[in-house]
Amino acid sequence: MPAETVSVTGWGRTAPTTARLIRPRTYEEAVTAVRDSGARGSIPRGLGRAYGDAAQNAGGAVLDMTGLDQIHAIDVAGGSVLCDAGVSLHHLMEALLPLGWFVPVTPGTRYVTVGGAIGADIHGKNHHVSGSFSRHVVSLELLTADGTVRTVRPGTDLFDATAGGMGLTGVILTATVRLQPVATTLMSVDTERATDLDDLMARLTATDHRYRYSVAWIDLLARGAATGRAVLTRGDHAPLAALPARARSAPLSFRPARLPAAPAYVPEGLLTRRTVGLFNELWYRRAPRARRGELQRLSAFFHPLDGVPHWNRVYGRGGFVQYQFVVGHGREETLRRIVGRIARRRCPSFLAVLKRFGDADPGWLSFPVPGWTLALDIPANLPGLGAFLDELDAEVASAGGRVYLAKDSRLRPDLLTAMYPRLDDFRALRAELDPGGVFVSDLARRLTL
Repeated sequence: MPAETVSVTGWGRTAPTTARLIRPRTYEEAVTAVRDSGARGSIPRGLGRAYGDAAQNAGGAVLDMTGLDQIHAIDVAGGSVLCDAGVSLHHLMEALLPLGWFVPVTPGTRYVTVGGAIGADIHGKNHHVSGSFSRHVVSLELLTADGTVRTVRPGTDLFDATAGGMGLTGVILTATVRLQPVATTLMSVDTERATDLDDLMARLTATDHRYRYSVAWIDLLARGAATGRAVLTRGDHAPLAALPARARSAPLSFRPARLPAAPAYVPEGLLTRRTVGLFNELWYRRAPRARRGELQRLSAFFHPLDGVPHWNRVYGRGGFVQYQFVVGHGREETLRRIVGRIARRRCPSFLAVLKRFGDADPGWLSFPVPGWTLALDIPANLPGLGAFLDELDAEVASAGGRVYLAKDSRLRPDLLTAMYPRLDDFRALRAELDPGGVFVSDLARRLTL
């Protein structure tokens, strides 16, 4: 099985490291790759959409699992799918939507693999209703450090360590996932403006239970009385009766639009406070004050950025930091302080979203807990950014919150125990399951996972 020495980075394009890239095409090749990992170990990788260093392994091996991408069985009557871990959510949607089924949870991109979705225990706009991805996994096959393949099911320690475990318990080979029934590939969407952060939180708290999907774009450059102003978008899968007559002949058609890719080279300094401020102003003003029942394509509602291949290039060669944290209900004052600090700091973020999480998921390192989660993109070359985010980390931790490991690229390890109370259990299980340190990543080394 050939290996190629390459520079590997996350979607944020920061801190690249060099590793041997191995692409197994059979389960047997995956076993061989794990057994031959070498002194620096290996880490599985999907489509590279983790923003930081979770799927990097400096000086070691990175196992590109996208060569294992078969859908083995679809239970059309019962609503489940058995597939390889290298299958992308995009591929699943292409296969499932014509049959009237949809993935149970999707993040802001459909270009993640099923294995990555479990390893990061991804969440979407429906967490307050459906929880995270691993809640819908019936079983999975896990290749562990000793070269054996184990069938792992919910309710076991190994499942709870693997869900959100960032690939550090082993290589997921296959998974069986429960699905969401749909009648069409259109969404019925309600959109409204919120004048400030308190207005936004009040609207979400009062009416979120009426919607399966809910998210708010938030203007983090707005200050004063407008601090935290937002555009709130919520919806559900449109029923067949909601479609215009011309669309009812093919209600489950799925053909996402794609725009030209972002250029390979983008000049530095494109996303400044001024340019992002102008974008945010226009985006907020063009949004309707209140609009009900608009029909939108599924791809436009869930994955608008997927229409622009390599959109991460717009941040230039310096890349960007994706920062996402959650604080619990009753900690709204912490959220207000952090939003206010970001606004005063004038962080030029045009991709900033606020959501409410529902019940916590069982994964020991799963990110969601009941409360409020804010995610934002920031150019990595912003002066003083590291120290500023360190301060926010400390505030989040002191409020009992946490940051999302799948998006992290710079958290200090001393805060991790406060953020993830089951961390010691995770470390103990890893030590028992993988005493030789076969599975390791740059993230794992940095945070001593």
